[in-house]
Amino acid sequence: MKNAPDSAGPSQPAQAGEISPETRPGGIPESDRGGGPTIKVNVSYGSSLHEVHLPAQSTFGDIKKLLVHKTGLEPEEQRLFFRGIEKDDKDNLHQEGVKDKSKILLLEGTASKERKLEETRKQNEMSKASEAIAGVRDEVDKLSDKVTALEVAINAGNKASEKEFLVLTELLMGQLLKLDGIKAEGEAKLQRKAEVRRVQNLVDTLDSLKARNSNPFSNSGNTTTVTTQWETFDSGMEGSNDTSTTSTKITQDWERFD
Repeated sequence: MKNAPDSAGPSQPAQAGEISPETRPGGIPESDRGGGPTIKVNVSYGSSLHEVHLPAQSTFGDIKKLLVHKTGLEPEEQRLFFRGIEKDDKDNLHQEGVKDKSKILLLEGTASKERKLEETRKQNEMSKASEAIAGVRDEVDKLSDKVTALEVAINAGNKASEKEFLVLTELLMGQLLKLDGIKAEGEAKLQRKAEVRRVQNLVDTLDSLKARNSNPFSNSGNTTTVTTQWETFDSGMEGSNDTSTTSTKITQDWERFD
């Protein structure tokens, strides 16, 4: 009589249509627990082909995470298709029939396109704003040189015409209006703010120079002191040379004598 097969011997392969007792729910063999076999998936994105290596029991969401650094697309900006059907993030690769060297199609989602369009718009606006600010800066440089030359002349004791101050102030205010009309964001906004402050400082300098030009001695401490001393001296002289009082006293003395 033949002996019964050894229960410790190798198990017979499962027949077609039968569920292997070694297979757990989800379709992943027990032998694959702890990571399971790694498969290579080819992801087509535009004209590029990216290779992704991950466990067979991973999900399409796991593929999206691995594609972030390869494509620059965030997971929510990706759309993955396998065999012409878009897959959800929770869909299991093994259950959906993805095997080693399978090909998956990646398309850019609407959210990504909108984000890129917004970034491009902002970049274009920033570029235009920076260019406009640079134009204003060149004009302000020229006006700044004129203000400096005017300051040197006044410091040397020369007198400038009122028209010079008026023209320079109007030109600076014109540049200030140009800056106010420039829509800027980010770095361009900081550039505009710095240029506005620069123009305001030049206008303040002109106001100060104009005051000194109108009264050359208004800011001279020595002149003020000397003037005060001379006024005091004049007052003293007026008090000591009061001829009317002296004359009256002399007249009174002569009347007494008579």
